[in-house]
Amino acid sequence: MKTILQIVLAIVAVGLAYLIYQGIQHPIEFEKAREARYQATIEKLKEVRKAELAYREVYGRFTGSWDTLIDFVKYDSLRNVRKIGELTDSMIEAGLTERKAMRLGLIIRDTIRASVLETVFGPGYNADQLKYIPVPDTVAEFGLGANIIMTGSGIQVPVFEAKAHNNIILRGLDKQFVINLNEQRRLNEKYPGLKVGSLTETVNNSGNWE
Repeated sequence: MKTILQIVLAIVAVGLAYLIYQGIQHPIEFEKAREARYQATIEKLKEVRKAELAYREVYGRFTGSWDTLIDFVKYDSLRNVRKIGELTDSMIEAGLTERKAMRLGLIIRDTIRASVLETVFGPGYNADQLKYIPVPDTVAEFGLGANIIMTGSGIQVPVFEAKAHNNIILRGLDKQFVINLNEQRRLNEKYPGLKVGSLTETVNNSGNWE
């Protein structure tokens, strides 16, 4: 009987040790997975921001349409000024302006068109994937919107917002941990996920991770 009791106690001790280990390790594993998914999502949101800023440079506003933004990246172009040469001190002393120096061929200023895809992202970039949240075994799009808001001084400012909720970013991970994280964000009056820009305030196109 004593031997059996010792065996039972040993089994219980091992079981308790395992539960304690899991109680410590599980949150650590969740945090590692959360951080990895957050980083991948942040990188994609930075790409969305680059595309939107390029779009505004051309059209003076942002777009809330994925089709419009992706077509812009794939097929549109940006204006670039090619500069060769600079005004020297001797040219300035001789009374030359940049325009006169250009007429004389001493310096060159050419406006050229360059592909948005190659200029902003580089050759080989897959613009069709821009709208998708990078989550394993999941096909989900970032929420995207654009707006014009009025500042306190009466200035109209174009804004955009791209976002992904934690429920999508962290899909497949421990549900209770995700619920707890969302509740923590709610209590702190923060968006429960990742986003760049804002449709209601001017945040200089920053992300909520910055």
